[in-house]
Amino acid sequence: MARWCYRHRLVVLLLWVGALLGLGVSASGAGTNYAEVFSLPDTDSKRAYDLMEKAFPERAGDTDTVVWKVDEGSVRDDSVRSRIVPALTEIGRMEGVGAVTDPYGAQGAAQISEDGRIAYAQVTFAEQADAVPKELVQDVVDTARGAARDGLQVELGGQAITRVQEPPTGTAELVGILAAAVVLFVAFGSLFAMLLPIVVAVFGVGTGMFGTQLLSHVTDVPELASLLSTLIGLGVGIDYALFIVTRHRRGILRGADPEEAAVTALNTSGRAVLFAGGTVCIALAGMLVTNLRFLDGVVIGTTLTVVLSVLAAVTLLPALLGLLGPRVLSRRQRRRLAAKGPETGTVSGLAARWSAGVQRRPRSVAAAAVVLMAVLAVPLLSLRLGTVDQGNDDASMTTRKAYDLLAEGFGPGFNGPLQVVVDGEASDGLVTTLEGTEGVARVAAVPPANGVTVVQVVPSTSPQAEETDRLIDTLREEVIPEAGVEAHVGGVTAVSKDFATVTGERLPLFIGTIIGLGFLLLLLAFRSLVVPLTAAVMNLLAAAASFGVLVAIFQWGYGLDLLGLGQEGPIASFLPIIMLSLLFGLSMDYQVFLVSRMHEEWVHTRDNARAVRVGLAETSRVINSAALIMVCVFLAFVLSGDYGAAMAGVGLAAAVALDAFILRTALVPAVMHLLGRSNWWLPAGLEKRLPHLAVEPKEDALPGPAEVPDPHGPSSVVHGFVRTADGDPVEGAAVTLLTPGGRQLDRVVSLADGAYIVSVPAPGTYLLAVTATPLGSRAAHVTVTGGPLVHDVELAPGEVDAVN
Repeated sequence: MARWCYRHRLVVLLLWVGALLGLGVSASGAGTNYAEVFSLPDTDSKRAYDLMEKAFPERAGDTDTVVWKVDEGSVRDDSVRSRIVPALTEIGRMEGVGAVTDPYGAQGAAQISEDGRIAYAQVTFAEQADAVPKELVQDVVDTARGAARDGLQVELGGQAITRVQEPPTGTAELVGILAAAVVLFVAFGSLFAMLLPIVVAVFGVGTGMFGTQLLSHVTDVPELASLLSTLIGLGVGIDYALFIVTRHRRGILRGADPEEAAVTALNTSGRAVLFAGGTVCIALAGMLVTNLRFLDGVVIGTTLTVVLSVLAAVTLLPALLGLLGPRVLSRRQRRRLAAKGPETGTVSGLAARWSAGVQRRPRSVAAAAVVLMAVLAVPLLSLRLGTVDQGNDDASMTTRKAYDLLAEGFGPGFNGPLQVVVDGEASDGLVTTLEGTEGVARVAAVPPANGVTVVQVVPSTSPQAEETDRLIDTLREEVIPEAGVEAHVGGVTAVSKDFATVTGERLPLFIGTIIGLGFLLLLLAFRSLVVPLTAAVMNLLAAAASFGVLVAIFQWGYGLDLLGLGQEGPIASFLPIIMLSLLFGLSMDYQVFLVSRMHEEWVHTRDNARAVRVGLAETSRVINSAALIMVCVFLAFVLSGDYGAAMAGVGLAAAVALDAFILRTALVPAVMHLLGRSNWWLPAGLEKRLPHLAVEPKEDALPGPAEVPDPHGPSSVVHGFVRTADGDPVEGAAVTLLTPGGRQLDRVVSLADGAYIVSVPAPGTYLLAVTATPLGSRAAHVTVTGGPLVHDVELAPGEVDAVN
């Protein structure tokens, strides 16, 4: 497939451009039909909501609030009324505004605070918040705030008002792409190579976003799905293309024809991309086991975007590589290749030195990494799930100011009132008992409608306070049963509490499901019990530490001002499930790319130390570059204007950074060094029963004899000297002769003068691996003909020679 896409590059490119434009035009013509379907079956708040629907079947549009405060005097003063009333009248005449309820009417006394300095009016639109035109909302804001003057503060709050405070759509995505471009340019040193991953990601995210928009017309898809699809699509799209382009460039630098380099890159890193994309989709699908129906649309949107990003990486990318040819290298690299010829397979520099250092001190590296992750995970012990509302907005926003004014004038619980819904008529005893309950500020009973009575209960504490959660429990478990009526506690605050409870109950099943599925996939890919078990433990460590960082920032408030975010509060109830899905999927990506290279080397040499060292040295740089891109993309969503999106962005950025920089490049290789050959252990009975799922391809047949040479054929030897770069002999170097498939034939140790000699059973091509501590290692294919072969080996400190 890679070869076909490479040779028919214009056809592939036109197909992708046509798909993107076609979906874009269709989505623009159809518009969006996002549905915020939210249901918590078998919860008290859901039963209250059902009764509310029975009482008020004709629900009006979104209701927002205009709040004003005077520094001196009263809001009843003529000087204040003369400015506020005309503004409210003008708002009421606007097309799209259903009604305006002001505090100056006959029944408006409750809308004025006790001290007379704060009042509010309710503006009810004809549509729900997402359907209200932004132009209308802006006119309402401008008209209301135009009534302000010195000594008279006017602010607005509500879901519709939030829409005009958001930065322009695409700001976060654009900043993330620009940051990724900088990282890619530094990594590649080539403008064309930098553009490749970005173009692939744009096509993947674009088709995924338009496809999700069209799907919203045939199934329930929340608007959150679009945001998360963009978030995850940009990250994986750029990362997957980065892995493939890196392998392709390496092949050209080592002398391969651009077409063969592209085919090899797709047949190695491309397979890993397919496998990694599958693990991400499985992790996302794990959300379905929670049985929270509003997540179904999130799964559809994000999974579709990941699938299209993978498809773009394995079809569009080879076509683009065909268009660029050798220009995927920088000019300096092309000049050096022409002047000095192909590079060797030697990996040197910081990556090789780090890899060798991890091998020398695995216990120290592992201990330091575990201590760091444990310290970061400590705040997780105080995790509290709850609701995110306008009280968490930045202090400069009008919604936050309106929230604070309402709390100041009518009590902190006014922003999140509870609704005690009675199936029938509420008794005076119930109302009296509610008024006397500790933690209740005020109680107001609405006249019965359709056989249902709603009693509004305003807590004395804010919606996010733990005391409010305890009040809900008290009402449900003590107050209502003692009153002897059938009633249920609802309202946004009660729904949020029930959602947090349901999420906490289903989280273990969710985590167990995605870890179990990930374990099975890695078991099939690497035919080992220890590798997937290690990955599962590392994923849990990454999750614990990243949530610890999230609690420290958003719940404790450390760094919120630095990030330009609002007030601290509980962690959003929906975040653990969504964040864990993305985290487990992305961390599996890095595990697959790291361990697949180690497994490839293990198959060739059967030397665990060498396999881990080479795998880490060859992949750590690209994994760290990919992680840095992910961090930039995720952190850019702090600019989205959505507090929940910012929370998800920061949490995922912390998770990816810890996973890549601490776990995959330090703790995982250190643990694998300590475990030795046990990493690749699989019971013989299980080995026979497992189907083969190769992340890397079967090795190409090398010229020479069969995998197992004829024992009765003629024998020969390979001999020579092992020396340093200065020509000094290396004593005690391990010299191993293996078949091309990795079966050991002979192993010796070099003598004092560096001499060695290994036996060769028959003419043919073999693999000769030489390792010495603290020097590096060398491996090469040697071809033995009729007689002895002389092969000298030179070792250099900190050098790792990789064999493909």
